[in-house]
Amino acid sequence: MQEKISVLIPEEKVNAKIKELGEQISRDYEGKEVHLICILKGGAFFACELAKRITVPVSIDFMQVSSYGNATSSSGVVRIVKDLDDSMEGKHVIIAEDIIDSGKTLHYLIPVLEKRNPASIKLCAMLNKPDRREVEVKIDYLGFDIPDEFVIGYGLDYAQKYRNLPYIGVVEE
Repeated sequence: MQEKISVLIPEEKVNAKIKELGEQISRDYEGKEVHLICILKGGAFFACELAKRITVPVSIDFMQVSSYGNATSSSGVVRIVKDLDDSMEGKHVIIAEDIIDSGKTLHYLIPVLEKRNPASIKLCAMLNKPDRREVEVKIDYLGFDIPDEFVIGYGLDYAQKYRNLPYIGVVEE
């Protein structure tokens, strides 16, 4: 079945916002190094583009956390599927996440990471759905607030499809 997709945020706006976030992070961390933690799978597209636009030294690691499976809404059960490869002790960590929805995943994950003794932890999200929030999460660097619609593209998927779209789209019913 081929889904009908409408564009919510065009590619040009996504790219401009990521550039702006990279510039802001570069200013905030001038003279320091940044350790990006990319939340897989969806965050990979965003984290790589963000890293290219940060001008201070950047290291990157990957973590996979799941609360969705193949569903379009969170199960509420958070599990670490793939943990970090490197220590984050003493590092200025920025978590790069594609979307903050209920907030449950990051509400669970941030305290887990804080126990690993980073110098600091900040959260950078490409998208935020404030209408879906169940637990509060502080987003330090934000791309876009979006309405409560199921979005795809730029790393976000529908049953593992559409991650490769260069824009943020909505699957229409």
